[in-house]
Amino acid sequence: MNQALWEGISMGLVLSAMIGPVFFALIQNSLEHGFRYAAVLALGILLSDLIYVVITYFSVSLFAQNPYFEIILGYIGGIVLIGFGISTILKKNRNRPNSGGIPLPKTKKRTGFMKGFGINGVNPFVMLFWISIAGLVNLKQEYQRMDIWLYYIGILLTVFCIDLLKAFIAKQLSGFVTPKLMSKLNILVGFILIFFGSKLVKFAWDKQVLMG
Repeated sequence: MNQALWEGISMGLVLSAMIGPVFFALIQNSLEHGFRYAAVLALGILLSDLIYVVITYFSVSLFAQNPYFEIILGYIGGIVLIGFGISTILKKNRNRPNSGGIPLPKTKKRTGFMKGFGINGVNPFVMLFWISIAGLVNLKQEYQRMDIWLYYIGILLTVFCIDLLKAFIAKQLSGFVTPKLMSKLNILVGFILIFFGSKLVKFAWDKQVLMG
């Protein structure tokens, strides 16, 4: 398997393990409206991520010719990922939302698409995350253009497939997703993000030392 694609899949697995509003939306809507509705919601999430990928990648690429930009990007991207990691570790868990026993009207699938697009798209941390990923990609000197797109494809398809899996097994999963389990998962994901962030900061520091 292509190294860039494998690294993208690995990062996608890390991103998929993060428990946030998207996770709860997938589980809740799968339980209330069925798998197909949740799958359309996942498509909305995928589109918003794709838009962020295009915006952040080309925006970062405009400044990539400046030798100092790599240092700045390394520090900023590393700090953002470390911040994500710390906030994920310290994040308090909340119980899954429910309808309180009130019957819900049947909803159209296109509302699921807009809901997924909105929940993911309006979250400023999603934008910051993709900026960090764009920085990480631009700092990989060995990546060719095809490698870059394979990396992004690996992330996006992995996240989308796991979102579908979450929705499909929602009824079985809901009984096991306890606050204790979520806390342990958040800690694991948090340390992984801190690791990636630390690597970016170290790269920026080494680059700065070499440039004097």
